[in-house]
Amino acid sequence: MKDLLLLLTNPALISVLAMCLLCLARCNVLLALFASALLAGVLSGSGLQESLQVFIKGMSSNLEIALSYILLGFLASAIAKSNIIAIAIYKLTELFSKGAKAGGSVKTSIFICLAIAAIASLSQNLIPVHIAFIPILIPPLLGVFNMLKIDRRAVACALTFGLQAPYITLPIGYGLLFHQTLIREMNKHGFSITLDDTAGVLWIGGLAMLLGLFIAVGVFYARPRIYQECAIESHTKHIKSAQITMADVSIIIGAVVAFLVQLYTNSMPLGAFSGVVIMLLGGGIAWRSMDNLVDSGIKLMGFIAFVMLLAAGFGEVLRSSAAVDGLIEIGAGLVGGKLGGALLMIVLGLFITMGIGSSFGTIPIIATFFCPLCVQLGFSTEATILLIGIAAAIGDAGSPASDSTIGPTSGLNADSKHDHIWDTCVPTFIAFNIPLLLAGVIGALILG
Repeated sequence: MKDLLLLLTNPALISVLAMCLLCLARCNVLLALFASALLAGVLSGSGLQESLQVFIKGMSSNLEIALSYILLGFLASAIAKSNIIAIAIYKLTELFSKGAKAGGSVKTSIFICLAIAAIASLSQNLIPVHIAFIPILIPPLLGVFNMLKIDRRAVACALTFGLQAPYITLPIGYGLLFHQTLIREMNKHGFSITLDDTAGVLWIGGLAMLLGLFIAVGVFYARPRIYQECAIESHTKHIKSAQITMADVSIIIGAVVAFLVQLYTNSMPLGAFSGVVIMLLGGGIAWRSMDNLVDSGIKLMGFIAFVMLLAAGFGEVLRSSAAVDGLIEIGAGLVGGKLGGALLMIVLGLFITMGIGSSFGTIPIIATFFCPLCVQLGFSTEATILLIGIAAAIGDAGSPASDSTIGPTSGLNADSKHDHIWDTCVPTFIAFNIPLLLAGVIGALILG
């Protein structure tokens, strides 16, 4: 009873719960992180000024990640505004429309959903446009979905899969940022891991999500669903009239260069910057429109970059608090061994990520608790990687504040016939978080 009381009054735990409650109450994530960090410092015995200094110092550890997001935002905006995306989308629309007019079947609907999942997956690594492609791709296809009576919840699951599974599984594009953040935070706590270590374990999470996708598309939401007909002609006509220019060719070359430089140097900022330079030299980015492109890039990715910075500051305040050591010691005795510990960590990660809306921003916070807890419980390095990686990613699907759900809704609700919570968040939560939970717990126990 005494241990439970000490656990519930622990300053680190109170601050994390306060952050989650503020986020779930729709308080801005940045304000919630800042307020909770100060609360953690004050409750631990530090003054406001000292807590603020520690917070600002901690932010510096994620400067490279934040810079990567900003530069990727520029790159994504340039690619999204080019005719290449427009033409590719028009061809896809024609292809899917032919399938619908030919008297499409359930198999055709499933194929379309899986094709959309594949396209969304490319947006995270090969052509890192993140969610920018969704408002371009999905609205013109709504008429095709209606014709085939495709349940848009299946499409939402396909899009969320493509936005999340690649960064969990592959250290390329946004995945490189996710894996590097995990490596940096674990190494701060005494581990010594590399990209090979994270990639060699986190594929388990990607496989779990793939299973969830097949079940969602082929079972849960495979039955026909009728929507009132809609059409977005002006957008479709614009896509149809697009033509490839030399500027668009430079966009393609820039994207390839960004990908290759990133692979060679393992540096996302350098890769993204190289791609932007190529696009500027080739005319893909007009010099006079550079300011508008920068504005678009910051709107697309700037908020996530700031979340990463503040999350790192919050994590540093928690790390500097003696309350964390007490929390780990008490928690290890209460969870009842590895099974209870694994389950607790993933559920806590789900709770935090659902509130923050960013799996990337969750890593610095949970690593502070989970790394020493995993050591205390006797988990191997591989099991620790899996637990922290899945605990950070698990709430991305289903969170009302996550790009992985907001993006799909932005396209599927173009005709106001798709609800964000019930048609995107709830289906993606069921389809992906349950398999991830099982994969995390079972995988960690197998890995030891």
